[in-house]
Amino acid sequence: MSLLATAKRAGLNPWDYLRDVLARIQDHSTHRLDELLPGAWKPTA
Repeated sequence: MSLLATAKRAGLNPWDYLRDVLARIQDHSTHRLDELLPGAWKPTA
């Protein structure tokens, strides 16, 4: 829940954020997981 609350505070739609992150996390490098946090997240094009 706190991850969604953080996304909301960052001005993101929490459900769009979560849907995108869950779709990408499996193939995302573990060394770059910080890119998927709400403050650094960029939606896929």
